[in-house]
Amino acid sequence: MKLANMHGSEPCAVRLAGSSPALGTTSMNLSDYKNLIEENPVAFVTITKGNKPNIIGTACAKLVSENEILLTDNYMNQTILDIKQNNNVCLAVWDKNLKGCKIVGTAEYFDSGKWKTFVENLKENAGLPAKGAILINITKVIPSK
Repeated sequence: MKLANMHGSEPCAVRLAGSSPALGTTSMNLSDYKNLIEENPVAFVTITKGNKPNIIGTACAKLVSENEILLTDNYMNQTILDIKQNNNVCLAVWDKNLKGCKIVGTAEYFDSGKWKTFVENLKENAGLPAKGAILINITKVIPSK
C-alpha cells in the first residue's frame, strides 16, 4: 500500500503482514493507528449518486483486522444509499495534537449477520439503534505529521 506524506512529496508505505516494504520506503503497521481510530471522532466521506461528496462524523469505529475498519450505522441515511451505488470511501481522523491520517478504501454494508451482531454488542452502542455495520477494506493510508 502506497502512502503519501501530507507535508512533502517523499513517499512511504504501510506494510501489511506477509507483505514486503517497497524499496526506499518506510514501513508502518496499521495497528499503529488503532487508538487514534477508536478514540477519536472519524470524518467519513462517501460519493452521492450525483457525484457529490457526502461527509458525516461517526464516533464508533473499530480496527477489526490489519486492513479493515468497522463503523456502526446508528442514524445514517444518505451515506448508506451512497455506499450501495459507489463503495469508494474516505475517512479522516486526528487527535487534539493534530496527529492523524486520511484512510481510503472500499465499503460494504451489513444489516444482518456477523458484523451487525458485532456492532450491536459494542458498549459504545448501548441505547443506540445499531441499524447496521459498514466494513471498510483499507487500500491507502496517508499519515499527517
